[in-house]
Amino acid sequence: MADGSAWSEAELHIRVRQQVRRLADEFEGVFGIETIQRLADESSALLRQNARLPEYVPLLVYRYTRERLHAQAQVEGTMSKAQPEVLFVCVHNAGRSQMAAVLTQHLSGGKVHVRSAGSTPASEINPRVSEAMAELGLDLSEKFPKPLTDDVVQAADVVITMGCGDACPIFPGKRYLDWVIDDPAGQPIEVVRRIREEIRSRVETLLAELGVATSGG
Repeated sequence: MADGSAWSEAELHIRVRQQVRRLADEFEGVFGIETIQRLADESSALLRQNARLPEYVPLLVYRYTRERLHAQAQVEGTMSKAQPEVLFVCVHNAGRSQMAAVLTQHLSGGKVHVRSAGSTPASEINPRVSEAMAELGLDLSEKFPKPLTDDVVQAADVVITMGCGDACPIFPGKRYLDWVIDDPAGQPIEVVRRIREEIRSRVETLLAELGVATSGG
């Protein structure tokens, strides 16, 4: 890194190319390298608009592109769905949707595949949200706000929005729910805990509707 905190354009290009080769090995026979490169470049541009820590952009590009490739492969039918797919969307993907996604993963015991995204993603997870989730033993340290894209919406069976209005595209055959839940941004930990418990209750109801037994406590 040229200045110790961010990649130069040339360095970033090299690092992203390394991640593309890694993804090409993972998705061999599913996607060609041209498709992976295009999606990685697009993901890089989206993430660089919001990334708080530029030095982590190449790793985030890998993780975000991988998630999108899985979603696209599911939409195209080249990868099967072994579990129900649920997408949580809020404005910044820094609070409500992150809590909902982690709680769904935890309470379902991994029987539901979960994604989350934001219509206008923030640069980092809300620290109060991370604190409230850590009280339950749930670690958000590797989570990061992600931009909303059509591929993850199309791959979902259930799309749950929280305060993002009409930002989420509508596709036929999806179940759409709108959860009216307070935004934890700028709130003290006591309020964030209340929001967390409201989301937990709604997630438990959702899992029951999906026929998934609640586990994890």
